[in-house]
Amino acid sequence: MKINRSFIKTLLTVSVGLLACASSQAAEKLNIFCWSEYIPQSVVEKFQETTGIKVSVENYASNEEMLSKLSGGGSYDLIQPSEYTVEALIKADLLATLDSSAIPNLKNIGPKYLGLPFDPANKYSVPWMVGSVGIIVNTDKVKDDIKSFSDVFQPKFKKRIVVLDDARELVTAALSTLNINCNDITDENLAKARGVLKDWLPLVKVYDSDSPKTAMLNGDTDLGVVWSGEGALLQRENKKFKWVIPTGDSHQFVDNLCIPKKAPNKANAEKFINFILQPEISALISADFPYTNPNLEARKLLGDEALANTASFPPDQQAQKMILFKDVGKKASDIDALITDLRAE
Repeated sequence: MKINRSFIKTLLTVSVGLLACASSQAAEKLNIFCWSEYIPQSVVEKFQETTGIKVSVENYASNEEMLSKLSGGGSYDLIQPSEYTVEALIKADLLATLDSSAIPNLKNIGPKYLGLPFDPANKYSVPWMVGSVGIIVNTDKVKDDIKSFSDVFQPKFKKRIVVLDDARELVTAALSTLNINCNDITDENLAKARGVLKDWLPLVKVYDSDSPKTAMLNGDTDLGVVWSGEGALLQRENKKFKWVIPTGDSHQFVDNLCIPKKAPNKANAEKFINFILQPEISALISADFPYTNPNLEARKLLGDEALANTASFPPDQQAQKMILFKDVGKKASDIDALITDLRAE
């Protein structure tokens, strides 16, 4: 049989070209799986315009939802887990090691936000924003001096309260009133938390982790247990809203950018991380979502009013008392079951 070498050469050339084209197309994509209301659309658009990389964004409402989808085979290039979830992902060997040479703007992050216990060498994570869970009060409607979670959950405020739809945060609030560390998750302590939450949860009107500020702005609720960034936005909107860092233990979260180990577009994910660490880009994020920005160069671009907002930037004395969550392993399902059971009663 005579071999047509010219035809084969042409076929190989076309095949290689098609593969290169497919590879190029894959390299021009970035799939982000992140919290709702956390990455401004303007930042996504600027990144696309600057790099030519097409970005798709999918949202989740809890770390547990994200972890479930990722563990189930979800294909993402960039995720946004909180500190204890980073710890769990590292244990499960689900994260890629970051190429620090591709992220030179990491130098803009303040030292106290690096080398944290969940990723001491910052091999897998880069801080996005820092925040806490606190109390927001509509002072036009609530004249009490609200200082603690117990002050919020009083019978007289029944169906006037919005809380985060987050089982661990609710259990943490209950434990704080019992002077129990939020990471000391034992059967005995969960039973104690259950006793508190059994009285609290029937008072709640709205569960919302995506945008708890909405119920406050609409006048549907007068008190809220919400993310600090949501509290900052409410204070910015109207001075009648007061932010309260509750007495007792308070959770400080560190949300991060991480790359899943099986990410198809790792280099593009690192480009995005480096892009958002530019001071002017990071400042844009703070303008829309005013959490504690760990980017010290970006803070220089924020106005005095933004820096004075105690929901965004709590006093050091209070911030130092806040506690990071640790991964509690299988106890996480016990926490979820506890809240599910109580809400069903």
